[in-house]
Amino acid sequence: MATDNAQKAQNFANRGRQAMESGRFDLAVEMLMEAVSAAPDVLETRKRLRAAQIASFKTRGKPGFGAKLTYMMARGKVAAFSKKGQHAEALAEAEKLLCLNPLDPDNIECAVNAAEAAGNPETAAITIEAAYECSNRDSALLERVADYYMKAKRYDKARDAYQKLSQIKPGDQRILAQLKNAEARTTMNAGWEQTAGKRGGFQALIANKEQAAKLDAANKAVVTDEDADMLIAEKLQQIEKEPKNINFRRALARIYIQNHRYEEAIESLESAIEISGNMDPELDRMLSQTRVLYFDSVINEYRQAGDEAGAVEVENQKNQYVFDDLQERVARYPNDLHLRYELGVKCYEYEYLDEALQHLQLAQKSPKDRLWALYYLSLCFLSKGQTDMAVMQLETARDALPVMDELKKLVVYRLGRCAEESKDYEKAYDYYKSVYSSDVGFEDLSERMLAISKAIKEKA
Repeated sequence: MATDNAQKAQNFANRGRQAMESGRFDLAVEMLMEAVSAAPDVLETRKRLRAAQIASFKTRGKPGFGAKLTYMMARGKVAAFSKKGQHAEALAEAEKLLCLNPLDPDNIECAVNAAEAAGNPETAAITIEAAYECSNRDSALLERVADYYMKAKRYDKARDAYQKLSQIKPGDQRILAQLKNAEARTTMNAGWEQTAGKRGGFQALIANKEQAAKLDAANKAVVTDEDADMLIAEKLQQIEKEPKNINFRRALARIYIQNHRYEEAIESLESAIEISGNMDPELDRMLSQTRVLYFDSVINEYRQAGDEAGAVEVENQKNQYVFDDLQERVARYPNDLHLRYELGVKCYEYEYLDEALQHLQLAQKSPKDRLWALYYLSLCFLSKGQTDMAVMQLETARDALPVMDELKKLVVYRLGRCAEESKDYEKAYDYYKSVYSSDVGFEDLSERMLAISKAIKEKA
C-alpha cells in the first residue's frame, strides 16, 4: 500500500511539474495537491505546491468581496482539527487554505501553526520561505515572516526582513528595536562561530578572564587535557548542586567521550536516563553510540596487541549488541522513524528481508531517511527476486534526487544492473553512462560498460 501511494504521488508530482512548466498553474496546484495527499512527507513536492499556489493566486488578481470571511472559515477548520489532535487533517485543510491565498499573513500563520503542532517544522519553514520571497513590499506579511524568523532563531534572516520593514516603515519603533535585536544576535552568533576553538578567542569578547577561559574551553570542538579537567570538575560541581539536572550529566558525558573515557561517559548517561524515567530517546541514542565507541576502543586495543582472534570476538559482540539494542529501542519508541530505518538496514544486512521491508516501508515517512529507505527497499526486493518492485523504488528515489550525489549514483547504477540482467543493454548503458559522466571510477562501471558495448555490437 505504501509503495502504491509513493508511485501515485510521484505520478501526480510529475504531472504537476509539467503543468507548472507550461504555465497552467491551476492544474499544477490540483496535481500537486493530489501528490501531497498521497505522500505528505515529501518536502520537495510541498515546495513545488507552494510555488504553484503563489503563481496561481497572482494570476487570479485581487481577491473579491467576501474573501476575508472565506479565509476565516477555512482557518477555523484548520484550528478545529489541530485542537482535536488530528494533525494530518489539519495540514490537509491548511493546504486548501493556502490555495485560496498563500500570501495572506493570517493564512500563513495558521498554516505554520498547524505544521508546528504536527511536529513538521520543515513544512512550516517551506511556507515561510515561500512567503518571504514574495513579501518585499507587503509590510503586514513581511512583519509576520520576520517575527517567525526571530522565534525560530534564524537571526540573519530576521535581520534582513526587519531591514526591509524599516525602509517601508521608517518611524516604527518596534521594528527598529527588533532590527537592533536581530543584528546583535547575528553578530553574537558570528563572533562565537569565528572564535570557536581558538585559544584565548573569547577574551576579546568578555571581560571576566576566568569565565572567558571556561567559555573558550567549552566552545571547542574537542575539549582535551587541562580544558577537559577544568570542565569535568565544573560539571561535577553542578551535578552535586542539581543532581536531577539531566543536561549537566549529558554535557559531562560529552566531555568524557571526547577524551575517550567511555566507561565514565556510559555511567553518566545511565544516571541521566534513570533520572529521566527512561523517556528520553536522545539520551538512549547517545548511550548506544557511546557503547559502540567503547567496543571499538577494545577492538583496537586487541589489534594493537596482535590478538586478532580477540578483536574478532569483541567485534561479533558489538554487532550483536547493535542489533539487539536497535530492536529494544524500536520497541520503546515505535514512532521513531529514524530508528525504524536503522533497524531496517540491519535486518537487510542480516538477510531478515521481511522484517527489513516492514521497517523500511515505515521509514519512508521520514523526510530525512525516505530516499535511503527507498534504496534499501529496492535491495530487499532484489534479494527476494522481485525485480519489478525494486525498480519501482529505485525510479521513485531517482526522480526525487536533483543532483548526481553518492546516493543517486547508487540508485542509477542499480537501475542499470536491473536493466542489464533483463538484457535491455541499451537502457543499461544509458544508466551507466549517466553515472560515468559524474564518476569514472564508480564501482565496476568501466568493466560493465565495455561488456555491454560488446554485447550491443554482437546483437547488431
